[in-house]
Amino acid sequence: MGGHKKIKLCYGIFIIALLLPLGELCGQHINLVNATLNDDTHELSIQQEFTYNNTSKKTLDTLYFNDWANAYADKNTALAKSFTRQFKKSLHLAKDTERGHTEILSIVDYDYKGVQWERMSGQDIIGIQLNQPLLPGASTHLFITYNVKLPPNKYTPYGYTGNKEYYLKDWYLTPAMFDGKWHLYSNKNLEDLYTDITDTNINLVYPDSLYLSSNFRSSGNAQFPNGQRIQLNASRQKNCEIILSKTKRFTTHITPYATVVTDINVNKYDPVLQGISINNVVKFIYENLGKYPHPRLLVSEIDYNKNPLYGINQLPSFIRPYDPQFQFEMKFLKTALINILEETLYLDPRKEQWLADAIANYLMIAYVEAHYPNQKLLGKLAKIWGVRSFNLAKMGFNEQYPFLYMLTARRNLDQPLITSNDSLIRFNQKIANKYKAGLGLSYLASYVGKEKVDESIKTFYKFYQLNRVKVLDFESILKRSADQNIDWFFNNYVYSDRRIDYKIKKVEKDNDSLTLTIKNKEGTVVPISLFGLKNDSVISKYWFSGIEKEKKFTIPRNGEERLVLNYDQKIPEFNQRDNWKSLGGFFSGNKKLKLTFLQDSENPYLNQVFYTPVLEFNIYDGWTPGMRLHNKTLLERPFVFDVSPSYSFREQAFVGSGSISYRKYLSKTGLYVANYRLGGSSRHFNVNSRYSTFTPSLSFGWRPDLISNKRQSLSFRYLNIFRDIDPSLTDIRNDPENPDYSVFNVRYANIDNNIINFKYTLLDFQYGGDFTKLSAQFEYRWLFQSNRQLNLRFYGGKFLRNKTNSDFFSFALDRPTDYLFDYGYLGRSEDSGIYSQQIIIAEGGFKSFLDERYRFADDWIATANASVNLWRWIELYGDIGMVKNRGLREKFVYDSGIRLNLVTDYFELYFPLYSNNGWEIAEPDYGERIRFIITVSPKTLLGLFNRKWF
Repeated sequence: MGGHKKIKLCYGIFIIALLLPLGELCGQHINLVNATLNDDTHELSIQQEFTYNNTSKKTLDTLYFNDWANAYADKNTALAKSFTRQFKKSLHLAKDTERGHTEILSIVDYDYKGVQWERMSGQDIIGIQLNQPLLPGASTHLFITYNVKLPPNKYTPYGYTGNKEYYLKDWYLTPAMFDGKWHLYSNKNLEDLYTDITDTNINLVYPDSLYLSSNFRSSGNAQFPNGQRIQLNASRQKNCEIILSKTKRFTTHITPYATVVTDINVNKYDPVLQGISINNVVKFIYENLGKYPHPRLLVSEIDYNKNPLYGINQLPSFIRPYDPQFQFEMKFLKTALINILEETLYLDPRKEQWLADAIANYLMIAYVEAHYPNQKLLGKLAKIWGVRSFNLAKMGFNEQYPFLYMLTARRNLDQPLITSNDSLIRFNQKIANKYKAGLGLSYLASYVGKEKVDESIKTFYKFYQLNRVKVLDFESILKRSADQNIDWFFNNYVYSDRRIDYKIKKVEKDNDSLTLTIKNKEGTVVPISLFGLKNDSVISKYWFSGIEKEKKFTIPRNGEERLVLNYDQKIPEFNQRDNWKSLGGFFSGNKKLKLTFLQDSENPYLNQVFYTPVLEFNIYDGWTPGMRLHNKTLLERPFVFDVSPSYSFREQAFVGSGSISYRKYLSKTGLYVANYRLGGSSRHFNVNSRYSTFTPSLSFGWRPDLISNKRQSLSFRYLNIFRDIDPSLTDIRNDPENPDYSVFNVRYANIDNNIINFKYTLLDFQYGGDFTKLSAQFEYRWLFQSNRQLNLRFYGGKFLRNKTNSDFFSFALDRPTDYLFDYGYLGRSEDSGIYSQQIIIAEGGFKSFLDERYRFADDWIATANASVNLWRWIELYGDIGMVKNRGLREKFVYDSGIRLNLVTDYFELYFPLYSNNGWEIAEPDYGERIRFIITVSPKTLLGLFNRKWF
């Protein structure tokens, strides 16, 4: 059988060699670049001679070149727009002198005739219209003269630093890929330049104060006054990467397997030992991938920082949890693999990047399995008392791959591996999809045999390096190598985002056999592994496939005490909490309860409850310590309970809140989620006065796609408010006659959370026992090309029915009564003092305290709020509105002042100037008129971080 497999594989290799197109073996483009770096202006003056060989079967009238250096030119490039979606506005706000761009001076052909050219919509692709059509097999010469103004490296790692060091990549014109059609990809900071196979020679003149390191081979260096010249060249290499530094920080390591130039470093790891580690890692890559075909491999700290080892290794160095050798080798291994695959595989990096990610992460998993099999995810922290009892501390290093992928899968944010790079959310593009890809090959290796996947990777790399290649080429090699049908891997794992989820439905026991029924909960047909355990040791293992809904299997009985699906977690299964069955008695099958401090990763074999001390504050309850009990693991789960009983020392009473909720994801786009919730709370709203709420609710969410910041929601809730008011507080203003009330509330929200053009719409309908009201809110924020931001907000509300005798349910101009208890007031009943100055922009949104007659409206209200920045976070605001009360004429109201917009919606200060009250700044009690917004909720503040990733 082994000989048959060798013949089969050798035959496959022979076919691969025959199928390689002859156009790939010769006829690549030739690129000659002469460049001079001006250290004062940070400009490159470039004369480029390019020989374009038409290896296709089509006649070409226009040639397209990547001009990614021009991606920094203005606020409308594809790069700038990509940054705004990630809430980065540095490029949008940059001065013209802080931008990078390409100034093309001339383009002539081989007859020295000028040719016409134009920029494409992304502004970093140029189309050159040939004077003569380029026939198949023919070539043409272009002579291009241009200047490249380098950007500062505050937008991306590329450009120049504050102390005039340089990192150059994608800095000259390169041919876009043409394989029957043009692949024109703009720079979106995704590290996925798609260029054609080229031989490149570069002559670079640069300051004599700088040291040069490059991925290209150096064939000569000459010094002259105030400068130096170097010749760099490479064959069939994508792009010349150059690092110019003030100090000579790169070292060259010549190993039997490759020559490495690197500045990767780890504190407290001896340089001699680093050399040994580099040799070991390069040897591993050589044995498991193949020979690196270029003369030198550049592995830089800059490249590592673009794709670091995400997780606790990013903690400050003084609490770094890993052994220096392990940390160094993993840093070097990851960066080296990414650079090797990028430089040698001419895959479509925007649409087929997953394959390079799969190979890189598969080899990283294999390296840890081979050299550090006992390495824990938390490293040395896993041994600390108080930490070692956590399930997270027991996880192996390689368990991070399914764990981090599942972070997005559990949130319904996972995307197929074939999703284009520029359509992935940032967390998937940087982490989750890369990990899922590597985990997929590890899963496949576990199923078909590791040696078959290993050999397929080496065969693929050997025969397709430095040539145009497609994922289908790798797929065909894998299928020829495997004995089993592996169509499921591509159809149901790679090309799909369908969840994998199995459970053991039933086990029937005989004397010598076990018959088990396995249910496919999601309908994703992939193989599933079954392990038999005895005394927590694996004594048997099986693979089952072809389970569409549910299927019975019979296995021999060998003394197993438990049967567990996917015990080694090679399969990224959505829910593992129902993966096991005990073969003992009834009580042996019950999961044990485990109380854990703070939070932990999910343990599918336990019922986990987490407890966390909490401390809250309002002026009536004072500081209220308590204990939060919940079942929220680090991975999202559909059913959640969360209760927080606390004790108010000021009121000498128990307070707190609690809820149970169920989230059902319906699809990826359109109507994507439904939330069901029962919630309640009880706190004090005045001295010896308590409120309690009980609220059932239902909400739905819509989104156009995952990468968009647009969201819509529709919620229904029925609020039941119960209040116990101190009899001595009979003068509580604006209270309703009945302390208990219920309100049915319907809300529709539509938000486009864009840092440049923010739009928000809220429609609100409320039906109570004595009133019915309808309101609408519209909010807009524009960040103009001049870097000036304008904020506009409109609010309008009308009572459709109002039988109330107080202003408790009325529309508020400057400080809502918050009868629905939605807002985080520190002192909700205060009319004076610092706590009364807290403002929450809701309803009228005014900042000044106006006359009592106009602060509420029991008929209708219409207001507009505006602000514009004067300098950075200092803004001028103004509010106008009309207030109408029953039996009175409408009243025009206004105010104005200065807003310190330190962190929008989170921390702001308002200083009134002029209003219906007159010049407020001249009043002796002006300090009591200043308003503030402050948010101390950790969950709310976490949103500032999450929005950049999800």
